[in-house]
Amino acid sequence: MTIHANATADLRLACIQFQPAIGRLDDNLKSMERLIRQAAGLGASVVVLPELADSGYVFDSQDELAALAAPIPDGRSAMLLCSLANELNLHIVSGLAERDSDQFFNAAMLCGPSGPIGTYRKLHLWNREKLYFQPGNLGLPVFDTAIGRIGVAICYDGWFPETYRQLALKGAELVCVPTNWVPMPAQGQHPEPMANILHKAAAHSNGIYIACADRVGTERGQPFVGRSLIVGPTGWP
Repeated sequence: MTIHANATADLRLACIQFQPAIGRLDDNLKSMERLIRQAAGLGASVVVLPELADSGYVFDSQDELAALAAPIPDGRSAMLLCSLANELNLHIVSGLAERDSDQFFNAAMLCGPSGPIGTYRKLHLWNREKLYFQPGNLGLPVFDTAIGRIGVAICYDGWFPETYRQLALKGAELVCVPTNWVPMPAQGQHPEPMANILHKAAAHSNGIYIACADRVGTERGQPFVGRSLIVGPTGWP
């Protein structure tokens, strides 16, 4: 488990990179809390965690997801994150498995020292995600916060350049990206993941900061690449 921290403008950003365990909500929340506290101790004012950080990613069934997903901001995971944001004077963005009535969303919540700020639901579902989640229905919101205008995207959203262009046109200064990047077909032995290349280009072409928190490890046979990234408007980390 590693934390990548980088000073950006007047903020200090941290992307938490760890290995959530599928279905082990208690263990995942303990890891998230420990690493958030570590990031705060390093001076972070904004902390980003991976996609579906509380639940794990490779579900076997809808029933498995249903047992883990919870409302935002009133579910257990969301309430813990908001409590930590208040206690540690942080802004936190984390991917969460969200239940809304009888629907499920691959979501991310932004919370700050004063409580929940907003929710984003992933628009571009990748591969088997479509079997379990509904496509996002909240658009691409940009949230006004005490530290600036923050947009949120999740993983595969970043493969579509319109995502970051729309967020930039809406005034986003920083886009936080919980993600679970996987090795791309046909990439071969290229030393840099396609995800990193795409997000450096997006930051440069739109003049924004992008902070991507990826997970690591292998889950039910699916490897993840790690390589969390914080990149500025110059296009360089």
